[in-house]
Amino acid sequence: MNSFVKKHASGILLCAAIALPSWLLGKVFPIVGGAVIGIIAGMVIALFWNDKKGFDTGIRWTSKYILQTAVVLLGFGMDLGVIFETGRQSLPIIICTITTSLVIAWILHRALKIQGNTSVLIGVGSSICGGSAIAATAPVIDADDDEVAQAISVIFFFNVLAAILFPVLGHALGFSTNSGDAFGIFAGTAVNDTSSVTAAASTWDSMWGLGNQTLDKAVTVKLTRTLAIIPITLVLAIAQARKQERECEADGNNKSSFSLRRAFPMFILYFVLAAVVTTVSIGLGASPAVFAPLKELSKFFIVMAMVAVGLNSNVVKLIRSGGRPLILGASCWAGITVVSLLMQHVMDIW
Repeated sequence: MNSFVKKHASGILLCAAIALPSWLLGKVFPIVGGAVIGIIAGMVIALFWNDKKGFDTGIRWTSKYILQTAVVLLGFGMDLGVIFETGRQSLPIIICTITTSLVIAWILHRALKIQGNTSVLIGVGSSICGGSAIAATAPVIDADDDEVAQAISVIFFFNVLAAILFPVLGHALGFSTNSGDAFGIFAGTAVNDTSSVTAAASTWDSMWGLGNQTLDKAVTVKLTRTLAIIPITLVLAIAQARKQERECEADGNNKSSFSLRRAFPMFILYFVLAAVVTTVSIGLGASPAVFAPLKELSKFFIVMAMVAVGLNSNVVKLIRSGGRPLILGASCWAGITVVSLLMQHVMDIW
């Protein structure tokens, strides 16, 4: 324990110190969010701080293990009963939008020769739940901090565009202004990150005096999307294990063999268990407010991990390589938007 503290404490405390104001600013500017503010703060500091001796180990520990802990704590924000009951209507749309984004990411990864991990992170972040999905996926595919930073930056750009443009688009398309259902499903399935889903849905409620109708619908749909983290990370974990096995065989090392136990990302199991604990507790009469501090801690840990990612990122490299990932992000975003609208039209939601 003492050796762990000596080795990691300074880096962990530094990330926490930068994360705190970033997290608070994220509450003031929810359309941006604390995670993005944190990663930008880390990147700016990294520009002027080349020698991280004494801090580097703790920073890297934070970017990996605090990130995984944040994903586990996300589970305490999920009442599976409510999600399954009210999310069924949106499930076909969610499946189609996720599939669309992943297929686009795979095609453009090959066509534009975009680095594999970056493509996966942008595809998953666009289709599931932005920064949370990237946080869950990055450790599974062994993505480095530059790849995580690249994906977060791309997702953030289109989050802001969606939060600003989608209420205007919804009105132009003729979404009902007497109910929040149609626009809530649209925001919940087509906007990447929870903060931007909330911003877009709240704007629609304010525009048409709907109270919290749109917000409640959009957040429920968004939480249903978040559950896709489970199968996606499991598939990616198996694919990553197979890839490592092939690499070992190519090097003449036959000792490595595929093992589902080794491939399984245990923090995803803990995420599921956290959601089950929440669901059972609420079913037995506990108030959802009991889990609010854990949900808030999850958000803070994501900000803290993003600070660590920013501190380990090369800003110059990200800018130079940013063009093709931005095209990928735009294509995923456009594909998800079109498919969400088409599915709602086919299902006679609007």
